[in-house]
Amino acid sequence: MDELKVKDSNGTLLKDGDSVTLIKDLKVKGTSVTLKRGTLIKNIRLTDDAGEIECNADKVKGLVLKTAFLKKA
Repeated sequence: MDELKVKDSNGTLLKDGDSVTLIKDLKVKGTSVTLKRGTLIKNIRLTDDAGEIECNADKVKGLVLKTAFLKKA
């Protein structure tokens, strides 16, 4: 079986435990929080979907972010 390859917006491979930086301001659905561009998110977890990762940000736990808005830190 082929291993899932998860890439950031620049095409860099991501793996569990990596740190990423947001490249765009993102509003978090269901909250009044906006994650600002340049926010560092540590210790990501890969999902079954190559276009998404799971993470915890400072103010929000259990986020799922699209890899199109991230770059490896």
